[in-house]
Amino acid sequence: MILGVAAWILLPSLNLTAGKTSTVLPVAVNYDAPQLSLSDLQGKEASLADFRGQVVLVNNWATWCPPCQVEMPDLESYYQKHQAEDFTVVGIEAGGEAHDEVAGFVKNYGLTFPVWLDPHDQAYAAFHYPGLPTSYVIDRQGKVRFVWMGAISREALEKYITPLLED
Repeated sequence: MILGVAAWILLPSLNLTAGKTSTVLPVAVNYDAPQLSLSDLQGKEASLADFRGQVVLVNNWATWCPPCQVEMPDLESYYQKHQAEDFTVVGIEAGGEAHDEVAGFVKNYGLTFPVWLDPHDQAYAAFHYPGLPTSYVIDRQGKVRFVWMGAISREALEKYITPLLED
């Protein structure tokens, strides 16, 4: 995880103002994705390993987080456009909210990508994210390629993730 930690040294130089999604840039990294298994909203256990061979955006968020709320429509829209290209978003609710509150948030935002619950901070232990939202892009070979801290715009998703879908 040394490369992942080194990436965070670069982040203070970026403009990470909440809600200013056009200024949030990813940090390029290259390390093995952590092993992580959690339960989805239906109580079914799921694992990042289940998505091997796909490009996966792991998004750590919380219902109470304003920048998380800002990025949800763009994440859903990008997911809808690219899911047929073996792309998925895995949203991990990291705010410790009750199941019903998370389910209400998912319904309110019309989210169709997988949403996992993390009541015991397993995602934090696996990824060591510094705040919310934080996203990790995992390539088809299981390598973390990009890390974002802050809300992601649709334009940034197209610019940085779409080329990985063509590989």
